[in-house]
Amino acid sequence: MDARVKPAPDAIRTARAANPKMRERDLASQLGISEAELVAAHCGEGIYRVEPRVNDLLTGLEAVGEVMALTRNESAVHEKIGVYDKVVTGNHNAMVLGENIDLRIFPKVWAHGFAVEKRDSGEIRRSLQFFDREGEAVHKVHLRGTSNLYAYQKLVADLASVDQSQTVDLSYEDNTETEAASAEVSTSVDDLRDRWSKLTDTHQFFGMLRTLKLSRQQAVRMVGPDYAWLVDNDALAAMLHHAAESETPIMCFVGNRGCIQIHSGAVKNIKPMGPWINILDETFHMHLRMDHVSEVWAVRKPTKDGHVTSLEAYGADGKMIIQFFGKRHEGQSEREDWRFIAENLPRIPTSTAA
Repeated sequence: MDARVKPAPDAIRTARAANPKMRERDLASQLGISEAELVAAHCGEGIYRVEPRVNDLLTGLEAVGEVMALTRNESAVHEKIGVYDKVVTGNHNAMVLGENIDLRIFPKVWAHGFAVEKRDSGEIRRSLQFFDREGEAVHKVHLRGTSNLYAYQKLVADLASVDQSQTVDLSYEDNTETEAASAEVSTSVDDLRDRWSKLTDTHQFFGMLRTLKLSRQQAVRMVGPDYAWLVDNDALAAMLHHAAESETPIMCFVGNRGCIQIHSGAVKNIKPMGPWINILDETFHMHLRMDHVSEVWAVRKPTKDGHVTSLEAYGADGKMIIQFFGKRHEGQSEREDWRFIAENLPRIPTSTAA
């Protein structure tokens, strides 16, 4: 938690006015505040607080029509244009299973919400923005020219909060004990390999990690090169270029504590720009900070349909930034073209992986 004295709402608005082109996340970092605090400071000036009632939000968004869904973490941004349909509500887990917008949501993480209006070159840009208890963005919904404005306004009214103050109450999790415990690996390699070999579904992987009290990165480092092998960091860009050139459809997962967003399908326009590698397609944009990537692992997991291979990028903090698979549905075998790409990326000898 940052111990510095935080600026008051009026000072935040002054800083925003002085830096109109700076991205909210960057300005918040410069001011030593969370993005939620930056947004809240403008309540009453184009910003309206809404309740983060995820189930009501998802069912209400169906009527809004085409929008852009955005989910990000510190190092990757995932944007999809489409509609919120095939909604599955739930208090612990909720889902959107549409053709373009595909989400896995953890509602209890969502703590603060805002309806945002910004004037840009004479136009009004509208969005719904949601944050966790620490003020970090979990998910945003941006309206487009074809969106149903009436349905959007009705949804905002339905979600209206009685609290329209210009500050937010944040709370911070103490992860010290968790991090210390996770640093001490008590699981044997043989036990991990035995459990790994008995997986029949990729969704069982998280349960296995929880049982063994391992982080994902610890597990891939331990399990052995028949199940996980380290590849060159440049393999991410190489994979994207190969997938685009060969028209191999992929799945791209970007998430945070409150939301995971998934793209399934082909990718075409792969554009490096400074430290970023970007996908700039018609209904899918992805932006990845390559300089934030510490390790990239190719990971093989058994399923009842044969093994499936993922490509996983980790940051220096050990958290997964982004994950890729070949496109497949439950009950289908892994695509041979994807497997060929994943298994032929440049490897780093295990002895050099620390």
